Amino acid sequence: MRSLLYNIAFYLIVPFYLIFGIPLLLASRRTVVRGIYGGISRSLLWWLKAIVGLETDARGLQNLRKGPVIIAVKHQSTWDTFALTPYFDEPAMILKSELMAIPFLGWFATKMDMIPVKRGKGRVAIKRLVESARKSVEQGREIFIFPEGNRREPGAEPRYKRGIVAMYRELGVPVIPVALNSGLYWRRREFNRHPGKVIVEFLPAIEPGLNNEEFLLALQGAIEPATDRLIAEALAGTTPPPTPKNYVASV
Repeated sequence: MRSLLYNIAFYLIVPFYLIFGIPLLLASRRTVVRGIYGGISRSLLWWLKAIVGLETDARGLQNLRKGPVIIAVKHQSTWDTFALTPYFDEPAMILKSELMAIPFLGWFATKMDMIPVKRGKGRVAIKRLVESARKSVEQGREIFIFPEGNRREPGAEPRYKRGIVAMYRELGVPVIPVALNSGLYWRRREFNRHPGKVIVEFLPAIEPGLNNEEFLLALQGAIEPATDRLIAEALAGTTPPPTPKNYVASV
């Protein structure tokens, strides 16, 4: 019942902000990012706690930086797409280009200078991704990316893509890896939302200067062990979420 109520709230809150926030399309980009994207995020998190009993434990906040930086986030859940927004000043999110064509949502994404990427277009898509991301760097914004592209089940084998490597190489800004265990509580293609506490951990930055292989090893070597640790911590708690099917704890 709590999951049903929250899902109803979710699909009411997002359209509410997008429809009644239309006048903000005349405002500055920064105002729209904070008012619409930030407003949706805070509302969804508030109702998630009030209805489902799911809270957030953010760790490593001292590792966040002002100015242009790439935020590389482990992607397990829809939760990841909105819940981290309050920790940043003016994030530019990388998203599927198809979303830009959706009325209201696409209008606001365009106004906020979000970064569209066409999946499956190889080098052409990566080149355009880097070009758009460079504009965000020049604006002094944080670039928010899921290095694996798609959501991955907790414990699934990681699949990091080339886009994050190209961005690190070409943009010359630090990358902050982010580990989390959101997939235990808000699972991919599952109706239920589970009570508890999502743990998200902002890890020490990877500074510019590494070659492609070194960077990818550093990124994966930071995110994956930390994510495994956060999953194990949640499952070993006094009121753990259900263990995902086919989950195998790391050794």
